[in-house]
Amino acid sequence: MPLALLALATAAFGIGTTEFVMMGLLPDVADDLHTSVPTAGYLVSAYAIGVVVGAPLLTALGSRVPRRRMLLLLMGLFTVGNLASALAPGFGTLVAARVLAGLPHGAFFGVGAVVAARLVREGRQARAVATMFLGLTVANVVGVPAATLLGQHLGWRATFLVVTAIGLAAMAALAALVPDIPADGRQSLGRELRALGDRQVLLGLLTAVFGFAGVFAVYSYLASMTTEVMGLGESSVTLVLALFGIGMTLGALAAGPLTDRALRPTLYGSLAALALALVAFRLTLHVPWAALVLVVVLGAVGFMTTTPLQMLVMDKARHAPTLASASNHSAFNLANAGGAWLGGAAVTAGWGWSSPALVGAALAVAGLAVAVTAGLLDRTAKGASRLVAGSPLGGPSVSPTSSRASGS
Repeated sequence: MPLALLALATAAFGIGTTEFVMMGLLPDVADDLHTSVPTAGYLVSAYAIGVVVGAPLLTALGSRVPRRRMLLLLMGLFTVGNLASALAPGFGTLVAARVLAGLPHGAFFGVGAVVAARLVREGRQARAVATMFLGLTVANVVGVPAATLLGQHLGWRATFLVVTAIGLAAMAALAALVPDIPADGRQSLGRELRALGDRQVLLGLLTAVFGFAGVFAVYSYLASMTTEVMGLGESSVTLVLALFGIGMTLGALAAGPLTDRALRPTLYGSLAALALALVAFRLTLHVPWAALVLVVVLGAVGFMTTTPLQMLVMDKARHAPTLASASNHSAFNLANAGGAWLGGAAVTAGWGWSSPALVGAALAVAGLAVAVTAGLLDRTAKGASRLVAGSPLGGPSVSPTSSRASGS
């Protein structure tokens, strides 16, 4: 495995930690900045807004920047955003800092996925992309619980100082391990936008919005389900979130090889399994041991959708994949916000804390319907290309044995 992939995974670990840790720090931030917890919740939305806006904007602005330099610039912006969060004097400046920290998120994963796919030989591209995403899942197993405990004991600002240090370490690793990969000279904003407008790309993004919203309809309220429905104590919430993160990691490990072998079947299977697992979770919430097992399953099948969706939009935008790849993360964050909103609406309507699971199942089914429709249209389209084939994604491969990114 090229060592450059480990550098990308390190950066993904830092990004994943700062994205999700705020959910565990909201009471501490609210108390310190003299605001309510619901108001502090806007800090989660602020980061998501940064992702949605920054993914297409920064990707377009950096379309002609060499790939390693682009990754370093994006990670630098991420690091500055987290340092600004740690030093924010008030709530308003913290909101602005969270938007700043979120801006490079989608663009980094978009560019990083294209770079990862070009570092390996044909037939192993999905595995390379999944390796980068592994940093994101490990962040949910280790980074988020550890950063939450740190913030609770040393103050929430200490958490963002540590993430700043992770950002600096990731920049050093990227500079040392990622090879020089020039931007595709044929690329232009118009070319990228035309690729983004491809019907299959748009259907892939829509699949991400609906399918992944099914995950966040439940994940956003997992802490309340743990205490209000499973009947476990508040001290168990960290364990439950870690179990979900373990499932995400298992899903990421499985998704790469499966996607390389059969992209669309992997996508269909993971979405169908997600819908079934959400229904089963709803039915077993009052049986804690069974519910905890299903938390792992939910994390696994939910995250198994990400790699095939990433590879799908990159392939269908083959001649200009970077903007489409980055926009996929905008879609995931729209799913984050939409799933949380719909799950909360069900609770507010009086349907109970278990209702987000059924909302999530319905969203997963909707995502599956879009994915199957896209597959049928793709099959009947004249001259439809293979999903993962040919010269990898907009440029020649960079041999891992011929560059300083090589490793085992």
